[in-house]
Amino acid sequence: MTICLAGLLLFSMATSILSDETVTALSSNTTTAERKKLPELYQDNGDGFIVIGHRGAKAYYPENTMSSFRGAVKRGAEMLELDVQLSKDGVPVVFHDAKINRTTNGNSEFLSKFTLGELKQFDAGSWFNKKFTGERIPTLEEVLKYGKNRIALNIEIKTEAVTDKLHDGVEEESLDLVKEYGMSRHVLFSSFDYRAVKHLKELDPQIPVAILYNWEQSGELMPSQLVEKYDADVFNCSRRELSKAWVEDLKSHHIPFFVYTINQKRYMKSVIKKGASGIFTNKPDVLKKVASKLLSVE
Repeated sequence: MTICLAGLLLFSMATSILSDETVTALSSNTTTAERKKLPELYQDNGDGFIVIGHRGAKAYYPENTMSSFRGAVKRGAEMLELDVQLSKDGVPVVFHDAKINRTTNGNSEFLSKFTLGELKQFDAGSWFNKKFTGERIPTLEEVLKYGKNRIALNIEIKTEAVTDKLHDGVEEESLDLVKEYGMSRHVLFSSFDYRAVKHLKELDPQIPVAILYNWEQSGELMPSQLVEKYDADVFNCSRRELSKAWVEDLKSHHIPFFVYTINQKRYMKSVIKKGASGIFTNKPDVLKKVASKLLSVE
């Protein structure tokens, strides 16, 4: 009787272990297929490809300004990419650099040293062209107000603004605004700082988030492994980083991937043919024409 009980116990333990392994395997096989949460486009031509205006249409307008975003829409962008960090008083503002001097008439101080009111005093357009004199640094709220019912957004959370805190940081402040404007289904968040990816998914598992590849944080992991590790939905990388092995890895795991920043037609064509879900470009009008020819939908 003792031997039989011991045997049953061993069998039960083995069955339990096998069951757990089976469940884990099944889960890993379905996770990526279920995960494909791309933002919905307001204007979708059905070709399965997204023309993304990089900081608006920065080849033609001062980057990350309302003029640039409006111009990108006019030039055929289906999504706007913008960079977000926090002002001194905790307001999400749209700005790329850590310091304000490159794209405003301000000095070389860090953006985070200024309140929103102070930031609004800077000219963010004349550095590009005098006709944009008086352009101001926009808030995320201003862009959401413009984008609602018009165009989808890729909101990049800048590394400069990310901390170890889950709450009351740039991620939560930005996410709250997106929800306030009813844009959750039309926004893709992204970041080079994987802490931000993790925070966003903890705050809202349903919000679409992209890994922006950062080799320092990635070790030897392949794109699909990074997406799995951080529970991301999309993989973003540069054209030069996109190797044949990466393309095969992403396709085999059914993971959408976006590629930045491409402004030459031959590279646009090459990346589209590799199966990219979208391309970031400073020239959305050029990309729109290239994509239309390659991906014409009957």
